[in-house]
Amino acid sequence: MIYLDNAATSSPKPQSVTETMLRGMRISANPGRGGHEAAMRASQEVFSARKALSGFFNLNKPQNVIFTQNCTHGLNTAIFGLIKNNSHVVCSDLEHNRVLRVLEKMKNEGKIRYSIAKTYPDDNDTVRSFENEIRRDTRAIICTHASNVFADVLPIERIGALCRKYNLIFIVDAAQSAGVIPIDVEKMNITALCLSGHKGLYGSMGTGALLLRTDDIKPLIFGGTGSESQSPEQPLYLPDRLESGTLNLPGIMSVKAGVDFVRRNTPECIHRCEAWLCSELYDFLKNDGRYEVFSRIPCEKSVPIVSFRHREMHSEETAEILGRYGFCVRAGYHCAYLAHKSRGTADSGLVRVSTGVFNSKNDLKKLINCLNKIENI
Repeated sequence: MIYLDNAATSSPKPQSVTETMLRGMRISANPGRGGHEAAMRASQEVFSARKALSGFFNLNKPQNVIFTQNCTHGLNTAIFGLIKNNSHVVCSDLEHNRVLRVLEKMKNEGKIRYSIAKTYPDDNDTVRSFENEIRRDTRAIICTHASNVFADVLPIERIGALCRKYNLIFIVDAAQSAGVIPIDVEKMNITALCLSGHKGLYGSMGTGALLLRTDDIKPLIFGGTGSESQSPEQPLYLPDRLESGTLNLPGIMSVKAGVDFVRRNTPECIHRCEAWLCSELYDFLKNDGRYEVFSRIPCEKSVPIVSFRHREMHSEETAEILGRYGFCVRAGYHCAYLAHKSRGTADSGLVRVSTGVFNSKNDLKKLINCLNKIENI
């Protein structure tokens, strides 16, 4: 098997991550739910992970690192918790359903209105597009940092500057960029950074985080926090206000180990390696008349994704053939139909190849060899 679906979840995980996760399972105590030694040790591990994430993304308050089940959970928490009723919101035309469906639900309930800003190859045009959608009642901009379909990296530092100019909340979906593209929440003026723990940060599935530069947020879930148990009210302070129920200790520890792995290797080196792996595939597809390529050329303005389709074959059929020969790729709409509509691929979807740091050039050469003779397979 050659795994080329790292945009869905990175695989394999670094050995340090799997070993740390197993260590977390052996602790077998609930963080924040007791004063005994095992519970205290569990709490220390969770706080260590908060510090690692806050340092990695330049957030000055470790207590404002909120652990979530995934990036979708973090985005729901941020959007429902930060956006007030009767507000207008701007998002991009590349949004994943984890953003679009939340906005659509709130719109259908009469709580908000939203506009979609078109994105362009030129960052100046993209920034201008966002600014043109800002109205008097606009409360927030919500946008993906990097497209999970077309690999585009949006100019979030410049969009963050727009938010500063117009005093807007800025919520960023970093599912595809965290660990691959450097992110500084202070410099980029990000109010809420939502990320996945199991993709570019190499943690286990079922992990994510929400990093907040504000304390003014309503909880999405209510319940036991291990604190103020005598009160029927949810605690007001972070992180307890947003973290009800038992935390995923082994998963959180795995994310911390993943952050350590990325720190050692640096996001810049990881990105350069993964883009280099994509480049030969991109060149082959671009120069072969049987295929259409829709992702950006592998470079610093893209994440390591190559999306394409065969001119005479549905994307699902192409992926099924590749799967029979041991290649793990993703086909279809990638939970981002809005992005496909905006780029003209809604009729058939695309095949997506997403490389990881553990792939080799030989993996891509084998894939190219298979694609070269796919009609005869």
